[in-house]
Amino acid sequence: MFDKILIANRGEIALRIHRACKEMGIATVAIHSEADAGAMWVRLADESVCIGPASAAKSYLNIPAIIAAAEITGANAIHPGYGFLSENARFAEIVNAHGYTFIGPRPEHITMMGDKITAKQAVKAAGIPVVPGSEGALTTEEEAIAAAAIIGFPVLIKAAAGGGGRGMKVAQTPEDLAEAVSTARAEAKAAFGDDAVYMERYLQTPRHIELQVIADSFGNVCHLGERDCSLQRRHQKVLEEAPSPAIDAATRAKIGKVVVDAIKAIGYLGVGTIEFLYENGEFFFIEMNTRLQVEHPVTEAITGIDLVREQIRIAAGLPLSFRQEDIIFEGHAIECRINAENPKTFTPSPGLITDFHAPGGLGVRLDSAIYAGYSIPPYYDSLIGKLIVHGRDREECIARVNRCLGEMVVGGIETTIPLFQELLVQPDILSGKYDIHWLERWMKDQPSV
Repeated sequence: MFDKILIANRGEIALRIHRACKEMGIATVAIHSEADAGAMWVRLADESVCIGPASAAKSYLNIPAIIAAAEITGANAIHPGYGFLSENARFAEIVNAHGYTFIGPRPEHITMMGDKITAKQAVKAAGIPVVPGSEGALTTEEEAIAAAAIIGFPVLIKAAAGGGGRGMKVAQTPEDLAEAVSTARAEAKAAFGDDAVYMERYLQTPRHIELQVIADSFGNVCHLGERDCSLQRRHQKVLEEAPSPAIDAATRAKIGKVVVDAIKAIGYLGVGTIEFLYENGEFFFIEMNTRLQVEHPVTEAITGIDLVREQIRIAAGLPLSFRQEDIIFEGHAIECRINAENPKTFTPSPGLITDFHAPGGLGVRLDSAIYAGYSIPPYYDSLIGKLIVHGRDREECIARVNRCLGEMVVGGIETTIPLFQELLVQPDILSGKYDIHWLERWMKDQPSV
């Protein structure tokens, strides 16, 4: 087992990793920018190293500075968290080349799944169902027209190298196609430095269902059930729950076996998430995230398994501490992503937190690195905390989430807490009958500010 782990991230996920390490008796090293010098994960770590100014490009994305921090502190391994360098294959290669252990998948799998075209080809060959679409990147308008004729309208143009909704455009008719392709290509080039795009059938009312998988170096692979991430704004997840209201035990077991068999065939190592669109009883692969997910706590809540602990054990060469038959799904869990944003306009709201009170009680978890007196910097993602609540069933869980939202106090800034208070009384949410387009439709119907 490792003696010391450097945490190459910030915010709530850095603190989450620190906590797992401390429970395992592993010392931690926090890296931070000048803007994060007083942050909670920095204060709690055994050691900390400032690696640059506020700009992420000069700090959290500064690979030489991170490697230097590992060297001067004597760390054995580096955990990338999520975001930043977590899915950067070159970073994983550099970490390993310098004699440290990258706590994550092998670089070749990060590369494979980082390009949506190669990812789709790989999982299709391994038996996972995919959305009907083009076989590869679209290089000419003629290719796009030919592909759309086979797939049928509407179609979705997607960036091969991207995510988060960037480089993604819908063409409802043949007349929309040329503009959708050119716009998606331009956005992809600007966002990812790669203008390659491909085409898929545009599903009308799908749910976003993802399956958590984990694999060790001894050939053991398990799935830990699904998460429903269908409440989205601009392709960004807002609320997640597990299990999905739309999936029964038989369906879960069936798709779980398909995914586990595919992960074994690929030879994957570590934690990963297979993301699907689910419509009319069919699953269609959209991407694989080769890292820990923001929403991993809802899976932990219903399984009792610490995913970060298992990540560290796998990286250290140990086998999974459980088998598929050991996993029991208990109750229901919901995660609300609390952002420092105006709840109606979603304008970022950085600044000083004057008051803070965390909700508590049975089944309540708040993953956050904020505190009263902490000043949220304007340079990074606006996520300030994740409220994760577990109940014996979905009804109890929702009631508990609503109670917690009423208790939570974050003074001095605006947050999205009021948004969740509105959402969790809507009939469609209470019944579980929503799809990936529901939130944006609902928001259009709300009074303007």
